[in-house]
Amino acid sequence: MFIQISFAVLATFGFGIIFNIRGKNLIFSALVGGISWGTYLFCLELNTSIIFGYFVSSIVLTVCSEVAARFLKTPVTSILISGLIPLVPGSGIYYTMYYILEKNTEKAISKGAETLFIAVALSFGIVVVSSLVRIIKTGQKNRHSRNISQ
Repeated sequence: MFIQISFAVLATFGFGIIFNIRGKNLIFSALVGGISWGTYLFCLELNTSIIFGYFVSSIVLTVCSEVAARFLKTPVTSILISGLIPLVPGSGIYYTMYYILEKNTEKAISKGAETLFIAVALSFGIVVVSSLVRIIKTGQKNRHSRNISQ
């Protein structure tokens, strides 16, 4: 488990360099990627479904990205996108295409559907947390502006 998390951190670090992230932002995005992959592995240890594991890990990823972005005063997307790299279902996409080329329709549909559900779970987790953060921030702004006008 530790080796997988370490490689997730290294992979995120490498993609952060490709995305031109520098300094502290690069370190934090790599850590966020490792935390998100560790969360996924933890969910698998609890015998949850793969889809639920990805959903929970995307929630943790987005929360960590929001916190790190506030701390570093940087856009959330710079940390979020590089931290998402370990969770991208690349092998699912590969095997879907492989089964299509092998003319194994049943396995292609099965793997393709699983990959699609993983992608939806990742995006849904990100949208849920981002929406909640936006609602909270808007509520704080409105409360602050009402206190000033009184």
